[in-house]
Amino acid sequence: MLQPKIGRIDGSHYLPTSSDTSLWGLLPNRGHLPVLHVASGETVTIDTLSHEGILEDQGRDPVAYLAGFGVGADRVLTDARELAASGIPHDYDNDGPHVVTGPISVAGAEPGDVLRVDVLSLLIRAPYGFVSSRHGYGALPGEFPETPADTGPRPDGTREYNSVCVFTEVVEEAGRLHGVIPFGKGRSARFPLAPFLGLMGVASDTDAPVHSVPPGPFGGNLDINELQVGSSLYLPVQVPGAGFYAGDPHYAQGDGEVALTALEAPLRATLRLSVIPAAQARALLGALDEPFAETATHWLPVGLHTDLNEAMRRAVRAAVGFLERTQGMERPKALAYLSAAADFEVSQVVDQVKGVHCMIRKADFGR
Repeated sequence: MLQPKIGRIDGSHYLPTSSDTSLWGLLPNRGHLPVLHVASGETVTIDTLSHEGILEDQGRDPVAYLAGFGVGADRVLTDARELAASGIPHDYDNDGPHVVTGPISVAGAEPGDVLRVDVLSLLIRAPYGFVSSRHGYGALPGEFPETPADTGPRPDGTREYNSVCVFTEVVEEAGRLHGVIPFGKGRSARFPLAPFLGLMGVASDTDAPVHSVPPGPFGGNLDINELQVGSSLYLPVQVPGAGFYAGDPHYAQGDGEVALTALEAPLRATLRLSVIPAAQARALLGALDEPFAETATHWLPVGLHTDLNEAMRRAVRAAVGFLERTQGMERPKALAYLSAAADFEVSQVVDQVKGVHCMIRKADFGR
């Protein structure tokens, strides 16, 4: 267990999650005051919290809920207990589920600039998590969960569906951490952990509430599983100071996130936040209308839209534009290269706004 303020903290700043430093189900907008101020290039360690185990349909009492899976009170994070018991507002029927920590003001960030977020370390905070399917959402809405609730049809004819939360233990095997999903008669599916933050973004330039589920030009709930340690996320700044935030920690996620959630579990994340001035950002990345990411080996242009086909088209356009502006590649040849050599992966199909990210190998373009 990695309790708040205990153990390894890699950043020059530390930000715990509490009712004073987070929002529940909403993303920061221009009206939210920063909970932390940092200089460009500084690092911050954030103790992120998962929403699983504290939601209202789980009793908003993680000690009692986790006891049902054999987890003792001493193995429940204190910040999860305190947040669930606090008066932090959360409208279960209308807000998103995510606990969102921030916003963080980054000195010098102005609209038109780009905030670069380098993922430096991700430490698991608990040896368990959940994969959930609830309320008729996910890739198969109305089919999973398979057992409807006893409430019967709503006035509009639709039905409320039960939540199915699959408790997933984390074990160490051959020097690597794995998630374990038991099934059948003593069998289990075991898969390696690949932690990342599903939700990273900047504050939106609006006074209206911003729901935490759909991603957008501000980033947010992107659920791109390539954003592991060593990756970088580039976010177009919308408001002065950027207003960076993070949440929705995952231990592992398959492309698509088809059940509705990934392996949801808390992480201690250390990030470097750096401002790239607008002119420099255009030279490095080209015009940036959507978030953009990179790993040590790949560039990741992103496409977002409520329609998966249009998200795909936007990802292709973003990839063609990126190669044209940064590599000097003619557009027809860029499209030909992408068709022959790049992979377009479905980030997720469950967040209202679907996501597609393109994997462009850096090695294909030499030094």
